[in-house]
Amino acid sequence: MTPDQPTNRTTDQPNDQSGHLATPGELDIHLIHEGRHEELWKVLGAQVDDDGVAFRVWAPNALEVQVAGEWAGWDGASHPMTRVDDSGVWSAHVPGLGIGAQYKYRIRGADGAWVDKADPMARYAEKPPSTASIVWESDYTWNDDDWLAARATKEPVAAPMAIYEVHLASWRKHIGSHEDGAGTYTWHEIADALVPYVQDLGFTHVELMPVMQHPFGGSWGYHVTSYFAPDSRFGDPDGLKLLIDRLHQAGISVILDWVPGHFATDPWALARFDGTALYEDPNPQRGWHKEWGSHIFNFGRHEVRNFLYANALYWLEEFHADGLRVDGVASMLYLDYAREHGEWSPNKNGGRENLEAVQFLQEMNATVYKRVPGVVTIAEESTAWPSVTGPTSEGGLGFGYKWNMGWMHDSLTYVAKDPLYRSHHHGQITFPLVYAYAENYVLPISHDEVVHGKGSLLRKMPGDRWQQLANLRAYLAYMWAHPGKQLLFMGCELGQESEWAESRELDWWLLEHPEHAGVHAMVRDLNHAYTSSGALWGRDEVPEGFQWIDANDANRNVFSFVRRAPGQPDVVCVSNFAAVPHEGFRLGLTSTGAWTEILNTDAAAYTGSGVGNLGGITAVAGDHDGQPAYADIVVPPLATVWFRREA
Repeated sequence: MTPDQPTNRTTDQPNDQSGHLATPGELDIHLIHEGRHEELWKVLGAQVDDDGVAFRVWAPNALEVQVAGEWAGWDGASHPMTRVDDSGVWSAHVPGLGIGAQYKYRIRGADGAWVDKADPMARYAEKPPSTASIVWESDYTWNDDDWLAARATKEPVAAPMAIYEVHLASWRKHIGSHEDGAGTYTWHEIADALVPYVQDLGFTHVELMPVMQHPFGGSWGYHVTSYFAPDSRFGDPDGLKLLIDRLHQAGISVILDWVPGHFATDPWALARFDGTALYEDPNPQRGWHKEWGSHIFNFGRHEVRNFLYANALYWLEEFHADGLRVDGVASMLYLDYAREHGEWSPNKNGGRENLEAVQFLQEMNATVYKRVPGVVTIAEESTAWPSVTGPTSEGGLGFGYKWNMGWMHDSLTYVAKDPLYRSHHHGQITFPLVYAYAENYVLPISHDEVVHGKGSLLRKMPGDRWQQLANLRAYLAYMWAHPGKQLLFMGCELGQESEWAESRELDWWLLEHPEHAGVHAMVRDLNHAYTSSGALWGRDEVPEGFQWIDANDANRNVFSFVRRAPGQPDVVCVSNFAAVPHEGFRLGLTSTGAWTEILNTDAAAYTGSGVGNLGGITAVAGDHDGQPAYADIVVPPLATVWFRREA
C-alpha cells in the first residue's frame, strides 16, 4: 500500500563537486526500492537545479550507465553515472545544462551490450522519428484554481457526463502531406479551435486519445514509448497544460486515455531497458501481447507498479486532468487473454486471473482517489469481471466507471436492422436494463466502432440517406436518455459518412449540407436538454432513476420510459424505431398536467419530417401502462421524443 501523505525529498546525501545534490535522499531511495514513491517524477529523470541538471535512472541490472548528450557530441564517457546503493538507481550531475538539452542514457546492460535509451521519466521528447529525451521544467501559470477547488467537492456519478472523444491529430489538420505528424495543429491551435467548438455543442467532457509520446502515429497513441512526455508533434508540454486550462475555464472536464497494460517494443525505449526484461514480464506467457505485438508490464514487480501508478498521478496532478480512461483492462485481468490452450499458465490458485494486475489496478485506483479527490477513472473492460467499479475495500477494482460494451454491441446490432425486422430483436434494447446497475456505466460509441471496416455510425443505419440520418438522430437521443454516462467519438456529431482514418481530418465540409448541419444542431440541443434535466443523470447508478412505461411494444418498434431524480421534474423518453409515425399513441405518464416536448429528433430544423406535438402535451388522469395519467400523442417516424413535466 502507498503512504498516506506525499513523500518529501531528503537532503542528507553527499553533494557533487559543484555543491549540488548528486543522488536522491535516503527516504526517496527507500520508497523507490519499496515501490511506494507516489511522486517518482520529482526524483528520477532530468531534474533542473540552479547550476545544471541531475540525471537519475532506474536500471538495477546495468553494469555501467552514462549520460550522452548533444552538448558533448553524444559522448557518454565524459558523464558516467554512479550507482546509488542497492536501489538500482544511477545518478550524475552535469553542470551548465538547462531546459532544452537533448540526452539519452547509454547503458551497458547485463548482457554486456551497450545501447542508447530514452529516459523512461523524460517529461519532453524529440518529435518522431527522432528519439532523444529533452530536459524540461515547466513554467506554466495555471488559471483554474477555482475549477480544482470545486472539483474536489463533487461526486462525478451524480453529475451530467456527455463525453466528446477526440483524436487530436485528425480532428483538424493543416493542408499538407500525409507523413506522420504533417499538418498537425499545435496545442495552441487546438485550444483556439476545440474549446469553443465543444463548449458550443454542450459536451461536459472531452476525452483525449493518448497524448503520451509514441513513435508511430498509426497506433493512435496506444503504443507508448515515453509515459511522462506529452506528444511533441503538437509542441512542448506546457502547450498541453494550456489546452487543459482553457477547457477548464470553459467549464469542460478533461479525461486522458491511459495505457498501463502494454508498451511499445522499440529498442531505444523501455524494452529490455537494462539488458534484461525489466519493465516487461520475463515470462513470455505473461510478458508478450500476441494480439497487439507489444510488451506487457511486469505487474508482479513493485517498482514497475510504482512507475505506473506514479504516472497516473503525474497526469492528474501536474496536468490537472480530471480523469483517466484506462485502456485494455480486460487484457490485463486474464492470463489467457488472446491466448490458445497451452499458451498460458494458471495463477497460484489454479485460475486464469492475473492476480498481480488486479493488485496493481486496485493500488492505482486507491491511490488516485486518495490523492486527487473529484477525479474519475474509467475502465475499458469488456467481460463480466465482477465489481469493476466496486470499492477496493470490498475486493472491487475501484474504478469510477466501466464502459458498457454489452449495451454498445446490442444497441448497434438492433439499429443496424431494417425497421421491418426490428420487432424480432426488441430484446436487444430492453436487455441492457437487466444489468444497468451492476456497475457505474459509460455508454461508449467510441473510435473502435467507426474504424477497421466497421464503417461510420451513419453508415451502420439501414435505408436511404434520409432514413439513415433519422435513425442516427433517434439513436443518439435514445442513448442520451438511457441510464449511464455518454461518450461519442468525434465526427458522429456531423453524421460523418466515411470511416474514420487518423491520416486525415474530419469531413467538416459536411456542415455545408443542411441534413448534416441538422445532425450537428440536434447534438447541440440534445446536450443542452440533457444537462438541464437532472432527471436524466441524477440517479444513473440506481434503479430508482429509471422505469419502463412500455418495454414490450415490439410490434410498433417503440420504447418508452421515464427518468427521475429527487427534486427534478420527470423526463419521459419515447423512441420509435419504425419507419412510420404513430398517431393517437396513448402514452402513460407519471402525473397529470402540462409536459413540454423538450426534444424531437424529427424536427424540421434537423431536416426531419416535422411531425410532433406542437411543443407540448397535456396529461389527464387515468391508469395506463401502470401510470396514473396519460396523453394521446403523435410519435414521429424513426425518431426519439423527450417530454419534461412542467414545474
